Amino acid sequence: MKEFYIDSDGVKLHAKLDSPRSVSKGPLCILIHGFTGNMEEQHLIAVQRAMNDAGIFVLRAEMYGHGKSGGEFKDHTLFKWVNNALSVVRYAKSLDFVTQLYLCGHSQGGLLTMLIGGMCADDFKAILPLSPAWMIPDITRHGVVLGQSFDAQHIPEKIYFGERELSGDYIRTAQMIHVEDAIERFNGRVLIVHGDEDETVPFSCAQKAAELYADAKLVTVRGADHCFCGHTTELAAAVKAFFEDDMKQ
Repeated sequence: MKEFYIDSDGVKLHAKLDSPRSVSKGPLCILIHGFTGNMEEQHLIAVQRAMNDAGIFVLRAEMYGHGKSGGEFKDHTLFKWVNNALSVVRYAKSLDFVTQLYLCGHSQGGLLTMLIGGMCADDFKAILPLSPAWMIPDITRHGVVLGQSFDAQHIPEKIYFGERELSGDYIRTAQMIHVEDAIERFNGRVLIVHGDEDETVPFSCAQKAAELYADAKLVTVRGADHCFCGHTTELAAAVKAFFEDDMKQ
């Protein structure tokens, strides 16, 4: 494992590169956490190890305001995350040992995976949105975020949930995003993994995404919540099986 930082317009993004055993050159998957998350969460480690076991290099990266990366959580927006992800993609493309590129993210990172997949469709052989929270732009347009209601036409300067605070800019930028445009632009393979007892992102979001993509497979993890607690083995198995199959194509 190699630990380092990737520059994203002056913001330092914490990153780790995990390599498969006895492999010096091959495919790489960028792996991104979700809202309030970080790269060391149990479900992400399970996914990283499954990818390594399948012979895939894994580049874990933490986005603005999360983990050990620069920026304050309260100031993060989806636009900032998009810019961060594009910087990580550029870095990954510069690595001379990488033969093919994949992108995977959980929750808000799954939404980011869908957006970057559309923006950089030629760069990725496949994308893997896990429990993708791609309803965020739509619910903010209807005046709801994190269980809080607000006037969708008059955005508050701050919104609170628990002890955390978010800038109104998070809502303003989210309202401008239309994920369906990104879905339409990506024609490669897509693996969506989602728990059918997810209390944070409705399972119907995964079902709808699978229907809209040109070539998508939805793996349902029975009894799993948003972070696959107690079900990381099933999550890892689905990811490993996908890569083992994809490497044959």
